[in-house]
Amino acid sequence: MIHLENLCRHFEVGNQIVRALDEVDLEINKKEYVSIMGVSGSGKSTLLNILGLLDTPTSGSYVLSGVSTSTMNDDEMAHIRSTKIGFIFQSFHL
Repeated sequence: MIHLENLCRHFEVGNQIVRALDEVDLEINKKEYVSIMGVSGSGKSTLLNILGLLDTPTSGSYVLSGVSTSTMNDDEMAHIRSTKIGFIFQSFHL
């Protein structure tokens, strides 16, 4: 259902590159429950934003239900977000 291979997400901050995600491999099968855990700044939110199609990776592949997300346009991603993906947003101060 979810397959990540060599997934990277890098950000430019000034003249530095921040590697929020670097060569992440992950497979989550249908009906499987997972927990994403890590210390502050480890890339959890970045990973969830990519999994939820709110952000795109710098490189690597993300296949969702057998379809590469790199081939999806904005309308296709919006449709998947509205029909197949749920989010609960929590602010750090709550």
